[in-house]
Amino acid sequence: MQDLVLPALATLGLLAVGGYLLGSIPFGVILTRLGGAGDVRAIGSGNIGATNVLRTGRKDLALATLLLDAGKGAAALLIARALIPGEAGVTAGAIAGGAAFLGHLFPVWLGFKGGKGVATFFGLLIAAAWPLGLTAGAIWIAVAFVLRISSLSALVASAAAPVLSLLPLAALGLPTPLPITVLAVVTGALIWIRHAANIGRLLKGQEPRIGAKAA
Repeated sequence: MQDLVLPALATLGLLAVGGYLLGSIPFGVILTRLGGAGDVRAIGSGNIGATNVLRTGRKDLALATLLLDAGKGAAALLIARALIPGEAGVTAGAIAGGAAFLGHLFPVWLGFKGGKGVATFFGLLIAAAWPLGLTAGAIWIAVAFVLRISSLSALVASAAAPVLSLLPLAALGLPTPLPITVLAVVTGALIWIRHAANIGRLLKGQEPRIGAKAA
């Protein structure tokens, strides 16, 4: 038994480390510097995510940041799932994807000061169970369209995702396994924690709207 357990744990550990390092890549910082927009950490909220990159006025860089931040979470999950087949692959994918999410929040390359994980969160959900990811994404879009506040959209969508994961979404194409529900709960809770300052501004009516430039 030990001959089987130890290699499996070692594999999961490697996948978690690989997922973390992949998630740690600060695409927002890299793209704004390469694009001549300066250091995004010195702009607006100081966050490295797409919403703050948009405050530079560069929609192209913001879109690229959004896609790459989402893609790194999805890639970590899918690679783990491909390497470990069957039900064990679902758990391995959740672990690697969760590690990528933590990498984005606490990147080793930036002194563990990263983003808030919203794009990576949606990338994880779409890769893990696309009906869940797309439904949560639709909620984000609806709230953002009506209220034009990115943080509030993220808070609502991340709170809804764990509830949605318990619904019978299998009819839409794919069930939501328990490890993915746990992933949605943990990452959603971390999004709320990372948005503590935003929640304070929301309560005061001081949260900036999407597209607003900031010095």
